[in-house]
Amino acid sequence: MSVRELVVLGTASQVPTRHRNHNGYLLRWDGEGVLFDPGEGTQRQMLRAGVAAHDIHRVCVTHFHGDHSLGLAGVIQRINLDRVPHPVIAHYPASGEHFFERLRHATAYRETAELRQEPVPDQDRAVLFRGPAHTLTAQRLSHPVEAYGYRLTEQDGRRMLPERLRAHGITGPDVGRLQQEGSLRGVTLDEVSAPRPGQRFAFVMDTRLCDGVYALAEDCDMLVIEATFLDEDAGLADEHGHLTAGQAGRVAAESGVRHLVLTHFSQRYADPAAFTAQARAAGFRGALTTAQDLDRIALPRRRA
Repeated sequence: MSVRELVVLGTASQVPTRHRNHNGYLLRWDGEGVLFDPGEGTQRQMLRAGVAAHDIHRVCVTHFHGDHSLGLAGVIQRINLDRVPHPVIAHYPASGEHFFERLRHATAYRETAELRQEPVPDQDRAVLFRGPAHTLTAQRLSHPVEAYGYRLTEQDGRRMLPERLRAHGITGPDVGRLQQEGSLRGVTLDEVSAPRPGQRFAFVMDTRLCDGVYALAEDCDMLVIEATFLDEDAGLADEHGHLTAGQAGRVAAESGVRHLVLTHFSQRYADPAAFTAQARAAGFRGALTTAQDLDRIALPRRRA
């Protein structure tokens, strides 16, 4: 059975708190797992959340500030300790290659797993993977160090309509033949199916408002986005290359996002409800989660 959900491992920004670990997010997408921005303590949070090293197929790092990458050393060593049998692919800004190498080889251990380094090239948008089912892209963001957001886009498809198939007498293996060949005994695929829009997921961390944020967020079923500051501290947010809760809510509203997940909160704020309120005040009316550590958030059902 396919599962599409976000497992939240940590939600703090630069400084963790008693209740919030450094960043860490695992996207379960059917049979694969994408680990985003493993900050310090991610390995322990994985244990608490029931996430195994075997669940990780890709690691995507947005940039090399510590709260987004210090957990790499432990996660990589755990992948090797547990002898993960499949290749694990790591994406990160190419300009941070030396940081990745240092973290990968921070201490002595035995390498037993295959870890492939596929850095994001120095360009505004890059296609990192294109397969028959989905595409993974990276988009440049605006932060004091080079940073990228990630977007996973499922290919559009078609949904078979059982009542129309029955009306045309198409059953069993013939359904598969029709899907593969486009027509069968004079019946076309369009006559017995309807368009099925692919799902879209985006991950946006440390950045000011910029074109890249909107490109990543456009028509997303789920947008995971930083909201480090509240709106009253918008000046600080811009100075340090971050977003406010209101800015995140406005991006989601203007981009047609269905489920907005706010995260990466500054330690200066004690009340999570304030982030929710400001995102709503900015006009966002879809599903909204102000993330807590160890949350599990299902992607919305497919668009009609």
